[in-house]
Amino acid sequence: MVTLAAPCAIGAEKVLSNELIKLGFFPISQAPGRVVFSTANQDSGDQNYSVPMGQIPAAEDLAAIYRANLCIRTADRIYLVMASFPCRDFDTLFDQVKAIEWQGWFKKDVRVVVDKVRTHQSVLSSENSIQSISHKAIYSRLGDAWHMSTLPETGDRASVRIYIESNQALVLLDLSGMPLHRRGYRTAGGEAPIRETLAAILLHLMNWRRKIPLHDAFCGSGTIPIEAVLYAYNIAPGLGRRFGLEDLAPYQGENALSLISKEKETAALAIKTDCLVRVTGSDIDQKILLSAQGNAERACSIAGRALQVVGRDSRIPRPDFVQASFSDLAAPFPEGLLLSNPPYGERLGDNDSALALYSSMSSLLDAFQGWDFGFITNNQAFEQAFGRKATKKRPLRSGNLETCLYQYKKE
Repeated sequence: MVTLAAPCAIGAEKVLSNELIKLGFFPISQAPGRVVFSTANQDSGDQNYSVPMGQIPAAEDLAAIYRANLCIRTADRIYLVMASFPCRDFDTLFDQVKAIEWQGWFKKDVRVVVDKVRTHQSVLSSENSIQSISHKAIYSRLGDAWHMSTLPETGDRASVRIYIESNQALVLLDLSGMPLHRRGYRTAGGEAPIRETLAAILLHLMNWRRKIPLHDAFCGSGTIPIEAVLYAYNIAPGLGRRFGLEDLAPYQGENALSLISKEKETAALAIKTDCLVRVTGSDIDQKILLSAQGNAERACSIAGRALQVVGRDSRIPRPDFVQASFSDLAAPFPEGLLLSNPPYGERLGDNDSALALYSSMSSLLDAFQGWDFGFITNNQAFEQAFGRKATKKRPLRSGNLETCLYQYKKE
């Protein structure tokens, strides 16, 4: 059993927990923007998480760690919890970080970086000091274990994070490398694109199901429609990329490569190709639409190649994109979901232009009667400009951007 931590958009913790349960993992605790979970069931009240101080887990847990990176849609990264301990002074921090068996995870040319420190309501409050002492403790452990006074640091980078909250330290090893919203299909994002992980969160919050038609009236680079297609056909979002864990010592050698290959094959076999999915997008900018079509082609081609590896010659239908202003749209089906990320004030040039756009968007209510709506924006005056109070509002913070999902249920 291993314990993992997954950061996510603030406000999406329950969505991520539900996804983890469906994938066979066991949520332990939630904090704003983070869910801690395990590969096996354990006492959710145990805040020490039964962490084995960095010991290399069994093969089935190494497979589960890879599966988490490969399959989870709504998390920004996956971390391995290397240790969790009470911490009120720097001596304890140094000793506990040094006690972790780091040498089993790294190759001898590793370059370890403590890339982020967060402290909240704790005696230790100097992030720079926490970072420096933790880095020194890791290298002290590695030097002692490998009988080396100086490490070459010429190889792959390994990232570590330290959180100290209410005097409880959490030591995390990054397993993802590039953030998980980097699916591998988007080469050009267009102007201010929505993150893929946030798009997946919106689909869950709107309770979208594959049989329900979906349209994005401001599709931009196509992220929402593409994420809908990946979800509808049960395509693992990480099939088109590699992960930072593949540079770690436990994932080297033939056995590890076989483990990774089996997880990819299992994910490919889980792809559903016999279901009816009606996903569309539109945008007024033809150049951006070409980018959306290219992104969708890459996303579906990645899935197609994975299917070929397991002997299935099925084609994943691409979402349909059309050039059109939202004011010219008409509902293609009696019922469905219109889910969009309309331009913010920053993208339109000024707040007045954004409010004028939101006001004119009310025409969609007549054009798509019988549909549900979801709009995500950072403009707090959206409801007033749109002319209708939302059925439900969901504040979401992704990165440094404070946004809100305005949900409208059909009348």
